[in-house]
Amino acid sequence: MKKTVFISAIVSLMISFGVIGGYHYFGKEEVAIRHVNSATGHKVLYAANAEGEITPLDFTKTTEKVLDAVVHISAKKMMPAGSNKMFQYRELPDPFRDFFGESPFGQFFGRRYYNGQPQSPNDSEDYQMPEEMPVMGSGSGVIINEKGYILTNNHVIQDADEIEVTLHNNGTYKATVIGTDPSTDLALLQIKKENLKALPFVNSDDVQVGEWVLAVGNPFSLNSTVTAGIVSAKARNININKDQFAVESFIQTDAAINPGNSGGALVNLNGDLIGINTAIATRTGTYNGYGFAVPSNIASKVVEDLLNYGAVQRGMLGINIVTLNGTLAKEKEVDLTQGVYVASVGEGSAAEKAGLKEGDVILKVDDREVKTSPELQELIALKRPGDQVTLMVNREGKEKEFKVTLQNRIGNTKVKKKEHAKILNLLGAELEALDKEEAKKMGVESGVKITALYAGKLRKFTQVREGFIITHIDGQRVNDVEDVMNALEDKQGGVMLEGVYEDMPGKYYYAIGLDS
Repeated sequence: MKKTVFISAIVSLMISFGVIGGYHYFGKEEVAIRHVNSATGHKVLYAANAEGEITPLDFTKTTEKVLDAVVHISAKKMMPAGSNKMFQYRELPDPFRDFFGESPFGQFFGRRYYNGQPQSPNDSEDYQMPEEMPVMGSGSGVIINEKGYILTNNHVIQDADEIEVTLHNNGTYKATVIGTDPSTDLALLQIKKENLKALPFVNSDDVQVGEWVLAVGNPFSLNSTVTAGIVSAKARNININKDQFAVESFIQTDAAINPGNSGGALVNLNGDLIGINTAIATRTGTYNGYGFAVPSNIASKVVEDLLNYGAVQRGMLGINIVTLNGTLAKEKEVDLTQGVYVASVGEGSAAEKAGLKEGDVILKVDDREVKTSPELQELIALKRPGDQVTLMVNREGKEKEFKVTLQNRIGNTKVKKKEHAKILNLLGAELEALDKEEAKKMGVESGVKITALYAGKLRKFTQVREGFIITHIDGQRVNDVEDVMNALEDKQGGVMLEGVYEDMPGKYYYAIGLDS
């Protein structure tokens, strides 16, 4: 045994000297690299298609269909130098922070940027802070029509002065905002480019928990990134949208979604659009396992409204609701554990007019079962003012049916007309006429309120804020939106807007030029 060990040691020592000697003799170490003709990939995962047939799970075909239809979006906002607004978002709770992570303020808290470069007083002895600094944000978008219509998140382009879209082939185009919907955090853009690859919407109601999905976008500005996962849950409400009329019924997925993915596509294995990636749940600011997407059914309704009416037409029940559970049922002495509990009914609301009361439990909407508040929100969000829905309600142990005619925000069943979209897009604003009670409260005879602002002349060239009420244009009184359009249509040169704010005294004046 000792002899064998001794011989082995001698052999090992000789090999070692040989290697060392060879290295010094030839002056370098040779490294062998093995080449093969092709990579041998084995498809080891399988999935069942719609017909129940077992097929190999292959993401490459899906990716080929989708990549050309997902774009990179850059949004630029000019901010006063040293403005605290540049840094405000880091004070927000983590989930909300990631919701706004791709807004123009999102990526740059804690540092100042000028012309895309970080600046600090120590950068040079001659450093001078400019009066205004461009703040850049970025995100993703989905081409939904070959004529250049692109769907993204509202928070990606919110407050932007200029918006630029980069296609998968690196072509870059300026974008116009067609409309926004803060309630669902969606925005519709358009670029001057046709014959584009577009993704089709599918019925998100058919999406099943556990099915494979791909998330496509531009996380951390890494263009055309694809991640895979499954649908983890549906109808999730994470209380991230603080809009007064927020609608949250997210598709939850474990496909990796990071800052920059906002506005990108969530697709099924056929490459069809099932959702718009919107938010992540995180403690670190990056992917922690859960992402959330606006379902395609809600997104499709928003797009249709923006194109057909110029603004989203949202039907409302006028109730406050809570998902029923065992604890709430015991507290309210309700002999149910599933359904949507009516916590209160608004005075004069559609629900009150139909006969609903506090304490009712909504079980179905148009024969579709609802077990949670987000499910009810989603179904009603697909309706417009004037639409009728049938609610199955449990009241004190008995089931009753109520037919409810939905109303708009101001309590009637009218839908807005598409008011001269070209002018509104040029201004970058959504307008709504004051009713008599609002005008009286404001101390004016009449006026038109700016309900939303996005990239356009008003935001770029004035300091006007949302909520401004236009009372006169070039000295002429404004009674309704039609008056605004008549005053601005075919107008060349400067225009003077006069009006008031609800929360500030006095009159305010804003001048803009309408020359192209």
